Amino acid sequence: MFQTVNRKIGFVLILFSIFFLVLCYQLPTFPFVIPVDADLVPKLLGFLLMFLSIVLFFSKDGDTEEQRKKRKIEKKELYVLLGVLFHLLVYILFFEFLGFLMMTTAFIISCSIFLGYKKWTTVIVTAVVFSVSIYLLFNYVLAVNLPSGILPF
Repeated sequence: MFQTVNRKIGFVLILFSIFFLVLCYQLPTFPFVIPVDADLVPKLLGFLLMFLSIVLFFSKDGDTEEQRKKRKIEKKELYVLLGVLFHLLVYILFFEFLGFLMMTTAFIISCSIFLGYKKWTTVIVTAVVFSVSIYLLFNYVLAVNLPSGILPF
């Protein structure tokens, strides 16, 4: 049943889409009668994921030796992936306490330096401009409050 990688990944994604859809159907609905409720987009994405997972499961793609070689991750690249994962976990852990601006700026700077970018000024300016512009866009234009953390605004 699971001869190819596509079948294995497709099966896992089918299970994940079922789990996701079960959670989507537990979302509360608004008491007002509106055609588009808050659960519409997650349900559509869940069904799309299930459909594409089924297509992946039944796709006719055999494993060649070249594809197996491409899937093999070198030890150095694995350490880079684990380092970025560590940065993400620290970002998630301190996101609410320190706030969006501080954590996003620190994440972009530290992750960029970890990945080998040498131009510190470019990295710092990019991180600050990106973080501030996204914060202003969400908080003041879209009226979606992002965590301010220890900053007073």
